[in-house]
Amino acid sequence: MNPLFKALNDPTRREILEILKDKDLNAGEIADHFDISKPSISHHLDLLKRASLITGTKEGQFINYSINTTVMDDLLQWILKLKS
Repeated sequence: MNPLFKALNDPTRREILEILKDKDLNAGEIADHFDISKPSISHHLDLLKRASLITGTKEGQFINYSINTTVMDDLLQWILKLKS
């Protein structure tokens, strides 16, 4: 779970997840929401992928990213279990 918490620790990565909850986007479309470089966005996307929080599907020359809700469900279940 360490990569998961590392990925969620950054506000930019949390914002990327917020953006992706509405629809799947490619890296360029995600970058348009931020005032940081595209290589920085790629780094954030890579960390989110390593934590399995997002998945990427290649379509032509682009990769469309989407939230992996399974991991989010597992995390929520774990947190609720700790609480009880």
